[in-house]
Amino acid sequence: MTRVDNHVPKVLFVCLGNICRSPMAEGALREAAAAAGIELQVDSVGTAAYHIGENPDPRAIATARSHGVDISKALGRQLTEADFHDFTHILALDKANLAGIKARKPKHGTAKVDLLLDLVPGREGESVPDPYYGDEDGFEQCWQTISEAVEALIEKLGYHTA
Repeated sequence: MTRVDNHVPKVLFVCLGNICRSPMAEGALREAAAAAGIELQVDSVGTAAYHIGENPDPRAIATARSHGVDISKALGRQLTEADFHDFTHILALDKANLAGIKARKPKHGTAKVDLLLDLVPGREGESVPDPYYGDEDGFEQCWQTISEAVEALIEKLGYHTA
């Protein structure tokens, strides 16, 4: 693996409550980076304060676990102003949260803010569907979509397989 520059990327995934999509994205990226020997920092947050201090939804935990990823110890937290300075990339899982993130971005915030699926050719402008009100199949579909985006993200960050 080679890296375009020497800076360690710091990636923050954002959904509404930080109990489904964003912790699954955090876990998927951690796992993919570890498997590829890539150094980066990853976290996840919500734009809303609904689930601060709570673990991910049991269905999200089960779905991630079925793919060999443990997200059970993640704790929900809310997006803060410091996040715009502490992370290099803030990635929204959907358009509504992207708008909320952009509205909160401080004038001197340095993080690059994007929609996650804008990284996937042919899926630009799409949101990762929120599986919360559905069944386990929705969580699996969510995982598959996130996994596709994580692979594109690794490429976008400048990591290439030799």
